[in-house]
Amino acid sequence: MLQSIEARTGAAIGERWAESTGTEIDEAVRAAANAADDFASTAAARRGALLRALADALEADREALVALADRESGLGLPRLNGELDRTTFQLRGFADEVERGAAHALTDDAAVAGAPPAGRPRLTCVRVPIGPVAMFSASNFPFAFSVLGGDTASALAAGCPVVVKGHPAHPELSRRTAVLARKVVDAQGLPAGVFQFVQGASIEVGVRLVRAPAIAAVAFTGSYKGGIALAKVAAERPRPIPFYGELGSVNPLVVLPSALASDSAELAATLAGSICLGAGQFCTSPGVIVVPEGTAGDAFVSALATALRGMQPHAMLSAGIRATFERGVAQWRGTPQLAPLVDDDTGGELPRPFLGEVSGADFIANRALHEEVFGSAVLVVRVASTHEATQVLAAIGGSLTVTLWGAETQSEDTRRLVRAATQVAGRVLFSGVPTGVAVTAAQHHGGPYPASTQPFTTSVGYAAMDRFLRPVALQDPPQWMLDRKGVPV
Repeated sequence: MLQSIEARTGAAIGERWAESTGTEIDEAVRAAANAADDFASTAAARRGALLRALADALEADREALVALADRESGLGLPRLNGELDRTTFQLRGFADEVERGAAHALTDDAAVAGAPPAGRPRLTCVRVPIGPVAMFSASNFPFAFSVLGGDTASALAAGCPVVVKGHPAHPELSRRTAVLARKVVDAQGLPAGVFQFVQGASIEVGVRLVRAPAIAAVAFTGSYKGGIALAKVAAERPRPIPFYGELGSVNPLVVLPSALASDSAELAATLAGSICLGAGQFCTSPGVIVVPEGTAGDAFVSALATALRGMQPHAMLSAGIRATFERGVAQWRGTPQLAPLVDDDTGGELPRPFLGEVSGADFIANRALHEEVFGSAVLVVRVASTHEATQVLAAIGGSLTVTLWGAETQSEDTRRLVRAATQVAGRVLFSGVPTGVAVTAAQHHGGPYPASTQPFTTSVGYAAMDRFLRPVALQDPPQWMLDRKGVPV
């Protein structure tokens, strides 16, 4: 059963309702499969109109949707209004990309007379939508990574119907957004199967959806444990399918000595704000800060501790997420090599930031310290050299981001550090903080495992559409096919 919960008080709101049954999930997938061929052959203008209409509908219902999202998430009206703006920006951005021809891009090689290898037939490589996509909503972004978030927008832009699984952390918001989406699809004259919605808190709902034979790919943003379990289901189907999982990461931030020569207190305050943004419930929240040994590093760490003590993160998204956060902090607290620097363990209603310090050697040797603690918890790792900093990055492994402060001057050490960062991260920052992921063509929101299951793809930015388009080479196609300019038949 599902229940809307008031995030700040834990009070149940309204009646409970049943999760989707196996039959209802099968029917949703069947409807998506029946719509797939017609939707795949839609022109760019048709898909663009759908995406823009979805954005318009979200904005028209803004007041009610944001209030409901705040009730179920506790994230606050300013944050949620900004997130709804991001969501409509994504939808319209993908509409622009489709209308520019991105989904229907093709490569055309003219025929060359003569025998191979110099001679060849005409080959035209087009891209075709892969079919129905199962989209798993995330808990921490009720709009931007949820029912009409980036995965849904990119799949629809590619010409793929979606079967969205709402997240149980904001179930009533998900239901209302799904009703809105269905009305838009109907008003656009498209088959209902273009957008389908299922819901449930049980493992069985997600497994049933991934196992449905007509599902062609899965897009997932969530926990490592849940993502890996579903990726295994996708791989063990009679017909395995791609599983695009974004599983989070510790997002190390390396402070080089030259960065400490500036105002370290200001840098520390900026970093503390990033650590506590959204109660640390961002997939790009910095969780490991690599700081040189020495007096300058000591001053920076002290300033960071002072800034964090003054922070009060808001309530976390759910009791389950809060409990997981507290267990992770308790495990760190019980590590003998780790010295707690900020540890206000009051057990109050609101979470408190945690800051611990450990040597580079002890961090590298303890795999448990490399795991993400989802929330406002961070480890400072003190290193004796840039070489040891690269070893820390290697020990962490795959990450969505690595931030390098103070790499403006080229040197052999700097080049090695940048090389190490690019080997383990999907995005490398040289200023600022990793929280905040721009929606643009050059964005890459992914990274080597365990940050994501498909490190060559992104879940943010317009290249996200590529996940749902498969190349097909047409050899000596008839003119009528060429006249379609990449639009599938």
